[in-house]
Amino acid sequence: MKPRPKRIVIVDDSDAACAMFRDILIERYGAGVAVETYVTPLNALSKIDGSIDLLVVDLEMPHMDGKKFLEFAIERGVSRSRVIVTSGRDADDLHSIFPPGACLAVMNKTEPKQREAFTMILDSIMRR
Repeated sequence: MKPRPKRIVIVDDSDAACAMFRDILIERYGAGVAVETYVTPLNALSKIDGSIDLLVVDLEMPHMDGKKFLEFAIERGVSRSRVIVTSGRDADDLHSIFPPGACLAVMNKTEPKQREAFTMILDSIMRR
């Protein structure tokens, strides 16, 4: 029996960021992933549950910041070890906001080296 595609949910108020992450995922894993993108965090709320294999959420969004969204997702059954928080902020700043164990990883979505780390994390998740 063929394994189900990994369910990846991206919540970012930037269409460009959603497209970047979606393109990376589809190009790298093809039919192995089912990618959902939401540019409005409020639209994503009803879709969040424990079946998510990876949640990528932006820290700075209108109506609900990424930290509140992360806590909501955890209440809905998403494991902290399945959440990556992204931002345009410096990675050190993100680590001060999200201490170890608060989520799987934090990353600056504009730095190429951070995106390399993102793909390494993705490869690990895809092997699970």
